[in-house]
Amino acid sequence: MELKDFLSLAQILVSALLIGLVLMQVRGTGFGAALGGQDYTFRTKRGLQRQLHRLTIVVVVIFIAISAWSVAAT
Repeated sequence: MELKDFLSLAQILVSALLIGLVLMQVRGTGFGAALGGQDYTFRTKRGLQRQLHRLTIVVVVIFIAISAWSVAAT
């Protein structure tokens, strides 16, 4: 298995993880929110929500690093 293959596989796995993390954070969005019926109250993130947010940022940085490394390896 070459480095290019390993990076492609890692990129696929990290992107699937990133999709899952983003979907776990979506709340209160539906058809009504798409039409502008969303309540615009700003609250701080607490507990699990804060941890998911931070983990998403870390996974995004990892994804960008793998993507840049993949481009440089070709």
